[in-house]
Amino acid sequence: MAKCEVCGARAEVHHIVNKCEGGIDYPLNYKYLCSEHHRGKEGPHKNYQVDIKYKLELQNKLKEILIKDYYNICELEILLHINKNKLKKMFKWYKIYKEGYRKEDIILKLMGGKIYSSYMLEEYDDFIPLIVG
Repeated sequence: MAKCEVCGARAEVHHIVNKCEGGIDYPLNYKYLCSEHHRGKEGPHKNYQVDIKYKLELQNKLKEILIKDYYNICELEILLHINKNKLKKMFKWYKIYKEGYRKEDIILKLMGGKIYSSYMLEEYDDFIPLIVG
């Protein structure tokens, strides 16, 4: 049974990059959180800063794992534990160089097409959503 990475209670799987944001199922994209730390007031679904923090952690892990500039599908399958067919489908429209796929393209795709920065954490402190309607 999985335990919450924050408090140690019984956990459920949180997708750091949600599927609706372009995320996929693979081990690095999972964070195990209890229901309170998942969907509660201080969880990533209701607290934008927590969500960005988790996304930055994932992005940094990917940068640590992908140390070369280019990778082929077989290398990515081993490093990221993603099914080879899923990888081929994901990168079907990406340019493949003779050395393989570019690290920057791989990270961008795995992050749902968006690159995050710590600046985003500071920027949204004073964010006030406007509801039009």
